Amino acid sequence: MYKFGYVAVLGLPNAGKSTLINRLVGMRLAIVSNKPQTTRDNILAIVNGKNYQLVLIDTPGIHKATSHLDRFMMKNVRTAKASADVVLYLIDSTAAPTAQELEHIAKMKADGLNVVVAASKCDKKHPNFDCDVVFSALTGENVQLLIDKILSFLPSSKTKNFLYDQDEVTDKPIKFIVAEYVREGVLQQLKKEVPHGVAAVTTLYQEKPNIVDIEVEIVCEKQSHKGIIIGKGGQTLKKIGVYARQMCEALLGKKVMLKIFVKVEEGWKDKPSKLTDLGYN
Repeated sequence: MYKFGYVAVLGLPNAGKSTLINRLVGMRLAIVSNKPQTTRDNILAIVNGKNYQLVLIDTPGIHKATSHLDRFMMKNVRTAKASADVVLYLIDSTAAPTAQELEHIAKMKADGLNVVVAASKCDKKHPNFDCDVVFSALTGENVQLLIDKILSFLPSSKTKNFLYDQDEVTDKPIKFIVAEYVREGVLQQLKKEVPHGVAAVTTLYQEKPNIVDIEVEIVCEKQSHKGIIIGKGGQTLKKIGVYARQMCEALLGKKVMLKIFVKVEEGWKDKPSKLTDLGYN
């Protein structure tokens, strides 16, 4: 018997959604940082088992929308929730769920959605609240139990009803993942408000037999932010580039020549046309 289904992965920022997805697909598909709103777009992650295929939808952390970009992100959350067979709601076990979270979960269940409530990061602290599964994406503890719980909501089929090939792990093109690696480098190197005003887009991707030439453009909101991203003597941008290049080489299995440019676009988060240019459709 086979099972297939879409799973929307929801939760507040830093609940561990992207870390779980990377664990399940076995690669650095979704970027991770300790800063909220790291994930901006819905990323499909395809998890293949012997008798099942789950398509996980990694969504932005639920937060209050204050810009066009925020509204785009929250629309992605609503779309994922409405189209999924199962909603996996993650709660950080190191902090008690908020009244807003509990209300959101109760409403989804009242609306008839299949909801699995899971407490993440149990390697740091075990939760003191009721949930369906307690797990750690970092150590792998109870991750299979989590998968089994999700599968329990999906109907069985005698025929293989998978929609994706066994070697597929995402719907996103390589150019998207490369740009996200660069943005992850920015998140690692910079603090405060600067990373939240940064986007990255791959402007050149040229694969040759032994090397891949890549150019990525970092877009920021202010001229002063551009200087911070580049850093004294270009050192910060160099560190961002080294990290992103190493990630790309690990993904592609060949040498990468990566060039990064920094551009200022004031107020880009509130410009619908610019958001489209940057891939936030």
